[in-house]
This record gives sequence, C-alpha cells and structure tokens, in this order.
Amino acid sequence: MIFETLAFIVGLVYGYVKPGKEKRWELFKKGIMYGVILGIIFGLIGFFVGGLFLFAVSAIGIFINVVFLVVIFIAGTFIGDLLEVAIKK
Repeated sequence: MIFETLAFIVGLVYGYVKPGKEKRWELFKKGIMYGVILGIIFGLIGFFVGGLFLFAVSAIGIFINVVFLVVIFIAGTFIGDLLEVAIKK
C-alpha cells in the first residue's frame, strides 16, 4: 500500500510541476520497459537462489507490480495536470 500511495503522490507532483500535458502513452511504454528489465534481473536472482520456479514467479510478479505502479503513476499525472490548469489560471 505504501508503494501505491507513493507512486500516486509522485505522479501527482510530476503532473503538476511539469508544464503542459504529459505524454501518458510514452510514460506507459517506459514503465513496461522498466518492468521487463526489473523482472529479468530479479528473476535471475531468484533463479540462482531457488531454481527455475522461483525465476518464473519472480519475473512475472515483478513485471505485474511495476506495470500496476506505472498505471497509478499515470493516474497521478492526470490529476496533477488537472490541478495545474485549475490552480495556475
């Protein structure tokens, strides 16, 4: 719950501070790329520690978590953009 709240707050601040609308599709693609990279890294660590099963569980789990956090971050940027327009008028 802490990471989700932190991702939302960081997205909110990012959307508010960065002028103009953010390119949410680009943010999502970057998040997927980072999710794949982190999934492979932690999966390989799991492979060396616990074998093939731990590799698969770690890689898939980390990927899903990162993509979920990116979606929450993007929701925060959307609300941050709305606040930017409303407050800076």
